[in-house]
Amino acid sequence: MFSDLKQNIQAVKKNDPAARSSFEILMLYPSIHAIIFHRIAHFLYKKHLFFLARLVSQISRFITGIEIHPGAKIGKGLFIDHGMGVVIGETAEIGDNVTIFHGVTLGGTGKDKGKRHPTIGNNVIIGAGAKILGPIKIGDDVKIGANAVVLKDVPANATAVGIPARVILKKPKNIIAISDYRGKVRTIYNEMII
Repeated sequence: MFSDLKQNIQAVKKNDPAARSSFEILMLYPSIHAIIFHRIAHFLYKKHLFFLARLVSQISRFITGIEIHPGAKIGKGLFIDHGMGVVIGETAEIGDNVTIFHGVTLGGTGKDKGKRHPTIGNNVIIGAGAKILGPIKIGDDVKIGANAVVLKDVPANATAVGIPARVILKKPKNIIAISDYRGKVRTIYNEMII
């Protein structure tokens, strides 16, 4: 738990230019408090102490304004910037080094049973107010725009924007081979975005 805490503090330092010290982050950032509470609640949840787990998560919600269900699986280096109004559902899974801004919902649609919430890959940025709903998958290195409503899978290295969200993909790199005056072949990558 302490190594996770250290990684979460480092994530805040990396992503928030207003963060001045580890002590300030530990004492004053609701993201860190919510993650500490969640680790405790998740431990209780895995031990089938569901009432206690929910009690811890509700205390966390009251203190931080961030609601994380005890059943949610969260990787290392999560940073919830500002945090107020963030909701993370029971079957949500979040990878490593994810940044979530305020007002984000990782929720269900009400139609699904079992796995009802999204799976978020590694190194994902989710903009303020975004809603990611249902048992969908968000790939690694994805950016979700502010206020986007994502209802379908988003592949790795893409950006999703709008209501409902549309996916903007990077085209594969165009490779151009050029030989210099000595006959050596050089490869030039021409990366385009649509």
